[in-house]
Amino acid sequence: MRLFKLSAIIQHFKDMRGYIGFAAVLFFAGIVVGGTNEGFHSFLESQLAGLGQLVEAVDKSSNPTLMMMVVIFLNNAIKSILVMYLGAFFGILPLMFLAINGMVIGFVLKVTAESPNALPVWELVVKGLLPHGIIEIPAIIIACAYGMKFGTLVFRATGNLLFVRSNLPLIGREIEHFAIRTVPMMVILTVGLLAASIIESTITVWLLKS
Repeated sequence: MRLFKLSAIIQHFKDMRGYIGFAAVLFFAGIVVGGTNEGFHSFLESQLAGLGQLVEAVDKSSNPTLMMMVVIFLNNAIKSILVMYLGAFFGILPLMFLAINGMVIGFVLKVTAESPNALPVWELVVKGLLPHGIIEIPAIIIACAYGMKFGTLVFRATGNLLFVRSNLPLIGREIEHFAIRTVPMMVILTVGLLAASIIESTITVWLLKS
């Protein structure tokens, strides 16, 4: 299918590099803020508390490994698809999603560094984050980049609707083309997140226990 033609996917990915770069900067800025700004710590603790309850439910299931894989995959895949398309609301959701996820990682690293009984930070990163994060983090960044692009297009369309209606057909075709190009990217991200969930529920768990 032309929609899944590799050259078209690569070209569109190149066209998105500015948004992807900005999303990556925002994500890693979130890590820094989460690890250094105490004003967000109560909020981040509540985020981790919710994750803790989810982990407890997974541990009580008959097959924790399989359940963990399913929960991680559905959580990441559904959220990534949502930020891609709900980014149409002026890109607000992708910005928040990137910042919060980055801050949670930064906060976890800070708490680990300050805990005498926890793994060293480098070991937590190498064993607990990199094996699956090398796929999961770029997937989340790319999904948010597409969401921000969608929001930019809708913002431009709104401006044209209010002030320059003669440009509406042009921006309409641009939005249509972009929406079509999100389909193969959504499939690629879903497959990548499935692989990341398998790694996180097996290899990452094994590495942290070893």
